[in-house]
Amino acid sequence: MRENIKNRKWRRRAEFFSSLLLTFAIFLVLLSQRTYAQLSNDDCKTCHGKKDFHKMLPDGTIRSLYIDFNLFSKSAHKSERCIYCHIDVKEFPCKTPLQQVDCQRCHYKGNLAGAPSSERYRQYQESIHGMARMAGNTKAPICQDCHGSHYIFHKDNPLSKTNQENIPRNCGRCHVDIYSVYQSSIHGLAVEKEKKYEAATCTDCHTEHTIRRHTDLSSSVYVSQVSATCARCHANMDLLRKFGIPIEAVETYKESFHGVASKFGAKTAANCPSCHGYHDILPAKDPRSSINPSHLPKTCGKCHPGASKNFAKGKVHINPSKKEAGIIYYVAQFFKYLTLSVMIALVLHIILDLRKRYKIKKTVGKE
Repeated sequence: MRENIKNRKWRRRAEFFSSLLLTFAIFLVLLSQRTYAQLSNDDCKTCHGKKDFHKMLPDGTIRSLYIDFNLFSKSAHKSERCIYCHIDVKEFPCKTPLQQVDCQRCHYKGNLAGAPSSERYRQYQESIHGMARMAGNTKAPICQDCHGSHYIFHKDNPLSKTNQENIPRNCGRCHVDIYSVYQSSIHGLAVEKEKKYEAATCTDCHTEHTIRRHTDLSSSVYVSQVSATCARCHANMDLLRKFGIPIEAVETYKESFHGVASKFGAKTAANCPSCHGYHDILPAKDPRSSINPSHLPKTCGKCHPGASKNFAKGKVHINPSKKEAGIIYYVAQFFKYLTLSVMIALVLHIILDLRKRYKIKKTVGKE
């Protein structure tokens, strides 16, 4: 009897301690599983603030999940909470994998978050990148690929991925072959080596959110548009004087046979890239340049089969009103004054003829 009472006491004590442990365990779970409203960036920092925090991808590669919160505190989103972008995080610690962040949740016209808004999303959707993404190409770039994820800065900030110096390298992550060619071009060397940030980068020619195929009529590099695109820099007098670039290239091209033909819609007439190239533009003195004297016959021969060295000897971008044009200047002057002489002689002839007619009419009237 006493043993039964003693066993019951031990069972009660065991049940009490079990209940206490269970209650404590539930308390710990509830403490760790914070609600959405309570989650702060410090919670995220617990894991993502560790430099060795990572995950293994299905292909075996390791992806770092570390976030530099000191750098984040200087970014455009420094005052925002992580959960404002990662809306699928509902508890701490969070469960993976997380959904891809949709920037348009805040950056749309009329948003209440106070986020900058414009037509850029619509432009992106109609661009070659946006259409590729909608067609199912998961490798096509989205906002984060160009602007960054956690470290977004104003384009004037050297840390920004859209800073003029960083744009070629940023685009080059996908367009590797083109970037390697651009790096050794006159534009690439000016930007990356000489730190002349006025020089053209990818977005200056292809635009930013409205990038289209070169075969698209509305593309900035379409055959009938590309010369105007080049002219945005090469017709800027202040820019040309600053870097000692010939200042009449655009105007002389417009007045040339090629320029006039292009203006009237000829798709086969030579434009700027036809002679100078696209991503591999080099000065004429460079032996690799398509406009180097040794390469001009081949360059001209693309449109004019059989072009010889003599064919390519003539001066290019000529202004007939300047003596530097050589014989063309004198021929132009000859025809200029010949035309004036003919016009003066014609007017004089008309005046003399009218005077004679007047005299004859007057004489007949007296008779």
